[in-house]
Formats: sequence, structure tokens, C-alpha cells
Amino acid sequence: MPNLYDSLRAGFPADRSKPFASELDGAVTTYADVEARSARLANRLGELGVRPGDRVAVQTPKSVDMLMLYLACLRAGAVFLPLNTAYTAGELDYFMRDASPALFVCAPDAVGTIAPLAKAAGVARVETMGVGGAGTLIEGARGCAEDFATLAMEDDDLAAILYTSGTTGRSKGAMLSHGNLASNCFNLCDYWHFTADDVLLHALPIFHTHGLFVATNIVLSSGAQMIFLPAFDAAQVLAALPRATAMMGVPTFYIRLLKEPAFTRDLVAHMRLFISGSAPLSADIHREFSQLTGHAILERYGMTETNMNTSNPYDGDRIAGTVGHPLPGVSIRIADPETGRVLPQGEIGVIEIQGPNVFKGYWRMPEKTAEEFRDGYFISGDLGLIDARGYVSIVGRAKDLIISGGYNIYPAEVETAIDELPQVRESAVIGVPHPDMGEGVVAVVVPMEPGFADGAAITAALADRLARFKMPRRVVFVHELPKNGMGKVQKTVLREQLGDSFKPV
Repeated sequence: MPNLYDSLRAGFPADRSKPFASELDGAVTTYADVEARSARLANRLGELGVRPGDRVAVQTPKSVDMLMLYLACLRAGAVFLPLNTAYTAGELDYFMRDASPALFVCAPDAVGTIAPLAKAAGVARVETMGVGGAGTLIEGARGCAEDFATLAMEDDDLAAILYTSGTTGRSKGAMLSHGNLASNCFNLCDYWHFTADDVLLHALPIFHTHGLFVATNIVLSSGAQMIFLPAFDAAQVLAALPRATAMMGVPTFYIRLLKEPAFTRDLVAHMRLFISGSAPLSADIHREFSQLTGHAILERYGMTETNMNTSNPYDGDRIAGTVGHPLPGVSIRIADPETGRVLPQGEIGVIEIQGPNVFKGYWRMPEKTAEEFRDGYFISGDLGLIDARGYVSIVGRAKDLIISGGYNIYPAEVETAIDELPQVRESAVIGVPHPDMGEGVVAVVVPMEPGFADGAAITAALADRLARFKMPRRVVFVHELPKNGMGKVQKTVLREQLGDSFKPV
């Protein structure tokens, strides 16, 4: 395959005046703008000393300019390294020293903090980028040429590095190639039936696989349009939906929309597709959404290291609680976490993945990379099973497995049972130290009605749904669950908060 940019560009509309992105303030970026702005930035990167293979680290507010910088890096052969806007100075210091970027791009108001860190870490240049065209990088690019000869790249050449969240140990930089991103983009574009007629509602962050690679690459490669929102805001999403044909979101988006009186079947009758990912979508929310709107949310499964692996079908049953079938060209197997033995259909084990979507390894961690592969398959760390129809279900992370009294308990199974109760909006199940059982099951529940706090009612309702050893030994009620920017429940936070639940007093 050629440079990913050239692959995407092949799908641009013949009429380059067609909008690529429309923003709340009325600003419109056309496909002609995409070519010109990415070229100017690619030329500017060269002026700043960025060479093919150099890393360009970026921690800025969400903007179309940031997408143009991503494309500029592709064109110039640089490696795009987006960083979560919530990362602290201490975390940024680690990323700078680990990735050794040739250029760090930050928000204008952060340069006072970033510049000293960058100097200490040996980063050669710091530039700024804000919103609305602000920042030194955009200003410097204005005088650059609007033509740029996109560099030829090989499939295995790096396009991006995305750091994992680092919930255990230090964050690891997942190396994604031009071939990885291209294969996944065109696979999904075909699987989800995206065309030039689509208008995608984009409210996701763009420092993450979902909003950056899945959403943006699909729009570009199909010559479609996007409504580009700075973040998820229910009122803004409701106002934009009549102009959209598709929406990609995390479960939190759909949970919040269901609370809005203005979110009705008539409002979304014209919509073609709702997609959910980045965190598990409860079967209860899936059913509630379907009953209200007539649309079955299409849930898929991906990871930083692999992009997308599976998807519920576009045509066919979208089964609540599953993440569908392996995508074309992707092989999924279920293995015993300890021995690596491939398990029979229906048994729970660790999900292992092979395909052109799977990353090249962890940046500067060859030993860790070797540990995470077995017979050419990437060991995901997710526990799951494949049913008789070939649908994959995720039952949790291996590190979240609860062992109580010698029994293995999968949190997702308990959460599913709890989420089906009418009193429950959503839940998270964790294991914490228990003096007799090793670990005890704690259910953290967000009630459907504020103020509800009857733990006994919850456990009583579960009595005929769960085996006794799986039952929560404690139920804690909260207003909301701690989640990261992509809507994933931060169970490490819950374990820290509730670790003394069964400590003798």
C-alpha cells in the first residue's frame, strides 16, 4: 500500500469544494482545504527540522487543525503522537523522554509549563496550536506552499504511536503502521457501508483510536462529511442529529441521550447508523435505545494496539451484550490465559488476535512486545468467549477477574445481571480483599432514581439470577461511576476507594 494519506486521498470527492468538516461556529473545511492546509503544515514541519521517522507529540484542544497536522505528519513521513489532554506535567515528562519527539505541540496557554519540561527532556522544538487558527504552528504554516509531494511509505513504516492508559505499570507506546491503519479503515468503511452521502456526527476526542483513526479516516476515505463538535454536549448533539446520517459514540453518549426528553424516535428516524465502542455497552442500554428509537446500536470491539477487531453486522442481528464477529481478515481465538491452549467454542479465556490491523509492537520495549504475542497472535488481556453463531462476547479484563473462595467470577456477568434490574442505571463490579474468601465481590451501582439505596433489594433480586458465590457481598450506591475520557469505568479507582470494604473493625 502507498502512504496512508494517498490511500485516503483516493476517496476524496472529485469536487474538492465539498465540505469535509462543519463546525459549530459555521466554519467549513472543504476537501480542497484538507489538501492545502495539510500541505502547508507538512512544509512547515520540514522547516522546523522534522524528518521522516521523527515523532511529533501533540497535546492540544480538539480542532480541525489538529486533524490537518495528523495528515501533514502522514505526508511528511513523521510519526503522529497524540496525547490525552488530561495528562499531567509528570506524565508528559515521561512521554517526552520515552518518545524523544523532534517537536512538541501544545495549547498556547500551556507553553509556560511545557517549554521547560521539553528542554529538560531534550525536545528540540515546542510550538503551539489552539482553536480557531491560533498558535505559532498555524501562524508559521500560513506562509508555506500549498503543494507538498507526499512521501512514499511502506506498509510497515510507522504512522502513529498511541500510549496505552498505563493502569498497571508505565504507559506503553503502541506503534501503528501505515498498513495497520489503512487495512482497518477500508475494512470498516466497507463493513459499515459508508459512502460519500454520509454525514458523521463527530463528538469524540481525537487523541484516541476511536475519534482519530476510525471516525476521521472513514470519513476521508469515503469522501463523506462530518459535523465536528468540540466534545459531547447533549444539546449540541440534539441540534446536529437532523443533519447527520451516522454517529459514533461511547456508551456514556447514549446513556446521556436517553435522559433527554427531546431525544425521540422522530428526531432520529432518518439516521442510518449508531455505533458504540471504547467501553462495554450494557444490554439494558442497548434494549432501551432500540425500544425508544427503533435503531439497534452497532457495537464493535477494538483496542489501541489493534484498532477494530470485531463488529456486530450491518445487515443481520446486532445482539446486545456481544461485539459481533471478527472483521474480514482478522482471526480471533480464545486461549487459556496460563497455558495458551486454544479453548473450545463457548469456553471463557483470553482473546487473542491476528491480522493486518495488529500493531508492530511497543515503542522501545522489545521484551514486553515479545511477551504479548503467542504464535503470531496478540494476547489482548480481555477475557471472552465465542458462541455457536460466531459472536464474540467480552466478559472482562484478565486483571479484573475476581477469585473468591477458589471460584472464578467474571465481573461482566454480574454487571449484566445487575444492569437488567429496573432500579439500576448502570453498575461496576470489583473484587477487593476479603479476610475469608481472598476476594469479596462489591457492586457499585448508579440507581435509576436518585436517592435509591436499598442494597438488600438488589441482592434479593439477584438471588435467582446468579450463583451464590457470584453474589455481591456489598452494594455501594453512587451518583456516577468514575470514567476516563473514552467512557471506560476506572475500576482501579473503585478498588482504591473501596479496598477496605471487608477489613475487620
